[in-house]
Amino acid sequence: MNTDHDSKGVVLTPEQTKSRRQRNIAIGLAVGFLVLLFYAVTIVKVGPGLFNRPL
Repeated sequence: MNTDHDSKGVVLTPEQTKSRRQRNIAIGLAVGFLVLLFYAVTIVKVGPGLFNRPL
């Protein structure tokens, strides 16, 4: 019952593969930007006193 066509799943065209890759890169860049933004906002909110504390 399991034919060779069934085991391949969905086969994407080269245009669809390129579009998927570009979308994944855009999502990755957006997530990276948000991480950097949250880090920067956290450092600004905590202030320079963060680095002048006793260990």
